[in-house]
Amino acid sequence: MHPLAPSLSALTFPQIDPVLIQIGPIAIHWYGLAYVVGILAGWYFAKKVVSNPRLWPESGSPIKPIHLDDFLTWAVIGIVAGGRLGYVLFYNFSYYLANPLAIPAIWDGGMSFHGGTIGSILAMILFARSRGFSAYSLLDVIAAASCFGIFFVRIANFINSELWGRTSDVPWAMVFPNGGPLPRHPSQLYEAGLEGLVLFCILALLIFRFGKLKTPGYVGGAWVVGYAVSRIIVEFFRQPDAHIGYLAGDWLTMGMILSLPMVAVGLWGMMTASGRTPWHSDDSKSQT
Repeated sequence: MHPLAPSLSALTFPQIDPVLIQIGPIAIHWYGLAYVVGILAGWYFAKKVVSNPRLWPESGSPIKPIHLDDFLTWAVIGIVAGGRLGYVLFYNFSYYLANPLAIPAIWDGGMSFHGGTIGSILAMILFARSRGFSAYSLLDVIAAASCFGIFFVRIANFINSELWGRTSDVPWAMVFPNGGPLPRHPSQLYEAGLEGLVLFCILALLIFRFGKLKTPGYVGGAWVVGYAVSRIIVEFFRQPDAHIGYLAGDWLTMGMILSLPMVAVGLWGMMTASGRTPWHSDDSKSQT
């Protein structure tokens, strides 16, 4: 018998249909719902933050609730386009090079969180410049709000029985329906906890307890560092994509490689935050 063969101590994977509701040909998947709920919850939280004058410098918040309404479309485009292109470039380039018509087929799966992050940051920069306020301030707000989406999407990954962890004999290991016969780490739940709940609590402390929105880029930089460190930790428990595997030994993965530069970028953002202002230019305070 294999030393990791399922035993009475292995938890039973909850059989949850990935399709929440289906009416004729129309199906609502947990995964798609997770994106919608995450974006809406983050949008609601962000509006509360920009509407609280105590969290901002005396000049007030440069970001108004109406700005967040307008940015919602930009954010969706940045996340989806960046996430898809990131997956194509970082994780399966040779396949999509041979099958370019498959690139837009996001309904078949394949999204990169790192690519989605880059896409959303580019959207923030363009949107902030068009409205006259600092992209760093927008990053601070959106970074904290993004933890809602991360949490719900990782839960949906668990429901879909995808992105599961490495084989393990820990008491909470599970046998995933499409993960073979051996028990594995529920690494999706590790990510939901670290990148969603824990990181949100840290950023909330920086915003509400330490007033770090007054120094643009500090909260956003903390998010970049926090996500990268959390992802690197989880990568030690997460099974790498089969078509990529380990890049060195049995530990180095693509997720680690993509996360390492984020630590340096995030630390730079935090260390240089004190020299910034929420406004892009002096005359932009009159803009709404």
